[in-house]
Amino acid sequence: MEAVRDAEVVVTGAGGGIGAALARRFAAEGARVVVNDLDAGRAEAVAGEIGGIAVPGDASATVAEARDALGGTIDVYCANAGLASAGSEAAGEEVWARAWDVNVMAHVRAAEALLPAWLERGGGRFVSTVSAAGLLTMIGAAPYSVTKHGAYAFAEWLSLTYRHRRIKVHAICPQGVRTDMLAGTGSAGDLVLRPTAIEPEDVAEALFKGMEEDRFLILQHPEVAGFYQARAAHPDRWLTNMNHIQRKWEETR
Repeated sequence: MEAVRDAEVVVTGAGGGIGAALARRFAAEGARVVVNDLDAGRAEAVAGEIGGIAVPGDASATVAEARDALGGTIDVYCANAGLASAGSEAAGEEVWARAWDVNVMAHVRAAEALLPAWLERGGGRFVSTVSAAGLLTMIGAAPYSVTKHGAYAFAEWLSLTYRHRRIKVHAICPQGVRTDMLAGTGSAGDLVLRPTAIEPEDVAEALFKGMEEDRFLILQHPEVAGFYQARAAHPDRWLTNMNHIQRKWEETR
């Protein structure tokens, strides 16, 4: 893809799963890639595989170090690191705070660090890994669902605010993806996500197609568009249908 050839790219949470697939795809298209992950060993393994640069650590604070590693410029930033926090309204304060910090505030901090240079030069690309949960919801995972709604809202706000200044924003919203995160969703994931789960490479392919078509919303599962429309057009009917799934899940636990 011509738009990313020779680009300087950062992918957070890239030690495995969707992040690793994105890092591999950007590198295959000719980009120079910083691989960020909390797990230094995993970051270094992926970076070594693709000829990239490992910058391990907290995704919230990676922009400055990644920019230095790339020689002073970041063209594409993939805010991919995420936390799949299960639980209800009764999940502890620390669970909610951590989910909010990783799934939303890390994106906000990255944008704050990136935008001055992007606006000055007139271009940049921000890729937010959200989840279909950010458009719809996910049973059994209130902190995850709520914060992914926040991640989607922030990506949407970035796009509408800066698109006339050549800042491109993409929101990736898959349902189940065969990663360690899916494996950790337990019986709720088995019921809702696993039957239609796709590979991380499918997510990367969908992103690149979306970038070529200059689309904000990247839906790897086409049925999500129908669910999203139904949710907006008939919210009570949609909530009733989702409650049926909730009850089915409760019966199997």
